[in-house]
Amino acid sequence: MDFSLTDEQKAIRDTARAFLAKEVIPLEQEVLRRERRHQPGLERSELRELQLKAKEFGFWGLSTPEAYGGMELPAVTQSLVWTEMGRTFVPFRFGGEADNILYFADERQQAEYLLPTIAGDRISCFAITEPGAGSDAANIKMTARRDGDDWILNGEKTFITNGNEADFAIVVAVNDKELGVRRGGTTAFLVDREMGGTSEFIQTMGEGGPAALVFDDVRVPSRNVLGEVGQGFELGMKWIGKGRYTIPSHALGIAERVLQMAVEHARTRETFGKPIGENQAIQWMIADSEVELEAARMLVLRAAWAIDQGQDPRHSSSMAKLYGAGMVNRVVDRALQIHGGMGYTRELPLERWYRQVRLYRIFEGTDEMQRLIISRDLLRGYTKIGGGLG
Repeated sequence: MDFSLTDEQKAIRDTARAFLAKEVIPLEQEVLRRERRHQPGLERSELRELQLKAKEFGFWGLSTPEAYGGMELPAVTQSLVWTEMGRTFVPFRFGGEADNILYFADERQQAEYLLPTIAGDRISCFAITEPGAGSDAANIKMTARRDGDDWILNGEKTFITNGNEADFAIVVAVNDKELGVRRGGTTAFLVDREMGGTSEFIQTMGEGGPAALVFDDVRVPSRNVLGEVGQGFELGMKWIGKGRYTIPSHALGIAERVLQMAVEHARTRETFGKPIGENQAIQWMIADSEVELEAARMLVLRAAWAIDQGQDPRHSSSMAKLYGAGMVNRVVDRALQIHGGMGYTRELPLERWYRQVRLYRIFEGTDEMQRLIISRDLLRGYTKIGGGLG
C-alpha cells in the first residue's frame, strides 16, 4: 500500500506553503492586534489583494472546473492545500471559488451569480439553518409561496456564515408542506440583498460572527430558483457534504502548527532547573497529540481519496469530520496547557485557536450527527466493518 504523494501533489503543497509563509503568516501579529481591538482580522480589500497575489502563484479556484478558469484539483490535492491554509489563523482563503451548488445555475444565473462569485466580485452565503432546524435540517419551516411569476419568502435563518457581508444568499425554503422537506417539498432560491430581508450580527466566542437573516414577505422572481423546484434539500445536502472533508483538512494544519509550538516551548521552557519537555506528563501530551494527528490525517485522506475514486464518500467523510474535529480540540487544549498561563493570554494565538476549533464539533454536522450517520450505515448494512480497505 503506497501512501506517498505524487511529485505534482508535493509541488502544489510546497508552493502553497511557500506563498502562505511569504505573504500570509507575516500578518499574524497584526491580525492578533486588530482582533484584540475587536476589529476584523482582514478587511475585504486586503483579502482580495492577497487572493490576487495567490493567483500569480497559480492558486485560483482549487475546486473550480477548468472551464471556469479554475484549477479543478482532485480532492486529495485540495485536502493538502486546505491543510496548509490551516497552519495560519489569518482569515485567508484562496480566491476563485464559488459554492458547489451554484454550478446547478442556468446560463443567466451563472452570468449573474456564479461567474462574479468566482471572480471575487460578489460574495455569497448559504442559508438553510433555522432557530429550530440545525442538525435536523429536515425540520426547516421557512416558507416559499408562489404568487404569479414570483415567490414570497417568509421565515428566519440563523448562524449564516458570511450573512453580514454577502451580496446574495442561497436560501432553502419549504414550498410544499404536503410533500415534506425530504420528498421534494423544498426549493433553493438566489436572493439578492436588495430584494429585502434584514440581517443581524450574532456575537460568538470566536472572532467575527455569523448572521441571523429575517425574510418578511420577500419577493423573489421565479427566474431565481436555483436548480429545480423541489430540489432544495438535495442541494443543501450537497453543500453540507463538502465541508465534511475540508473542515478536518483545515484541522490538520492547525494541529500541526500548534503541536510544533508545544514541542518548541517544551524544549526551551525551564522549571526546577530543567526543560519541561523532560517531564513525563509533557511527553505524554506531545506523544498523544502526534498519534491522534497522524490518525486523523489517514481518515481525511481516505475520505478525499474516496471522492477522487467516484465512491460514495459519506461514511468516510463523517468519520474524518468526527475524529478530525475532536482531534484538533484535544491537541490545542494540550498545547495551551503546556504553555501554561502564557497560552491563556491573547499574546499568543493558542486561546484564539481554542475558541475557533470548538466550532468544528458543531457546524457542518455536529459530532452527534456524525456518530448517527456512522452507526446507521453499519446497522443498516450500508457499509461493512473494515470496508475502508476496499
